[in-house]
Amino acid sequence: MRAFLDSNVLVYAFSSDRRRDRALSIAAQGGVISAQTLNELTNVLRRKLRQEWPTIEAAIETVRSFFDEIVPLTASTHAAALPLARDHGFSFLDALIIASALEADCDTLYSEDMQDGQVIGGLMIRNPFRGPAQ
Repeated sequence: MRAFLDSNVLVYAFSSDRRRDRALSIAAQGGVISAQTLNELTNVLRRKLRQEWPTIEAAIETVRSFFDEIVPLTASTHAAALPLARDHGFSFLDALIIASALEADCDTLYSEDMQDGQVIGGLMIRNPFRGPAQ
């Protein structure tokens, strides 16, 4: 399995939410993330969770240590996301995550924000907080 993680999973890893342990366990297994994932995580930690910059920087450093592969957000990723958003009704930011996961040849996308079990181009979307593994 080659997994891609959405930023919402990583946000829980750095919160006091009940899903924290599950999120940390998934992140520690590694996989692939994108620069967009890091950007979104940084934004949520600062704006919504009101964390200070040193805490955010430490969180980002930890995330980078979990993932050997951090893929860039490119013009081709953007172009691939457009029909995903149009044809499947995803928000554009979610479509960018899906396009990044597909470009990275992942077969699983961990995300809380999308339909659990949906398959797009061979990519299975899984909500890691759904079911007994919580």
